[in-house]
Amino acid sequence: MTPRPKKSLGQHFLVDENMLGVIGRHAQLQPSDIVLEIGPGTGILTSYLASRVRRVHAVELDRSLDEPLRETLAGVDNVSVVFGDAVTFDYESLDPQPAKLVANLPYNVATPLVLDSLDGIPSLTRWVVMVQREVADRFFAVPRTKAYGSVSVLLQLNARRVGFHRVPPTAFRPRPRVESAIVAFERITDAPPVAVVRPVVEASFAHRRKTLANSVALAGLAPRADAERALAAIGRRVDSRAEELAPDEFVALARLLT
Repeated sequence: MTPRPKKSLGQHFLVDENMLGVIGRHAQLQPSDIVLEIGPGTGILTSYLASRVRRVHAVELDRSLDEPLRETLAGVDNVSVVFGDAVTFDYESLDPQPAKLVANLPYNVATPLVLDSLDGIPSLTRWVVMVQREVADRFFAVPRTKAYGSVSVLLQLNARRVGFHRVPPTAFRPRPRVESAIVAFERITDAPPVAVVRPVVEASFAHRRKTLANSVALAGLAPRADAERALAAIGRRVDSRAEELAPDEFVALARLLT
């Protein structure tokens, strides 16, 4: 029986096998690779990865996919399927630790999964993820654009984009109402820890129509006067808004406010 994707879990199963080659090229798969896949679905990507790397750790929330995954992966001995919530999963328990995250991420948790993996899975050096096109655009958006936000800042402080490929709705079942995209990025060495900058960045973008200083004050991170002095210290107007600052300016701001 073919499993029915669950809308509540943001499931859109990949069915276009042509996308597998695109993903593989961006992932630069090697026989020695240890790969993490989140949301394997029915296992089409899992099987592709397993035939090219040393081991695949697949984390799946939906236990109803146990039988379809077993069928797809019958005879495959280098895949570990673990059922659990990828948002709260203990990635330190994976052995060996993964160096690459390659996944068709569930739409409703793609952004937090990517952000949390930056600090939460320090062994990762490369990501190749399939997400909604709108989300993909936010990842590496530039200042003073509508797409630029907290995820743009946090991701760009820790990674550089190395690949991008548009994916049509016809590549999935059911067909989403929006375009998707494959985004590849690699970790930047000596990047500031996400946990240090994240509170200030997220507070700054929480109220886009307000000044950054007011947003920081509303979040309780610092009095508005302190935030204004910090902005002046990095050469910004005291009435600046979050979307005006480049990612590295948020690092300087966070150091002054924490």
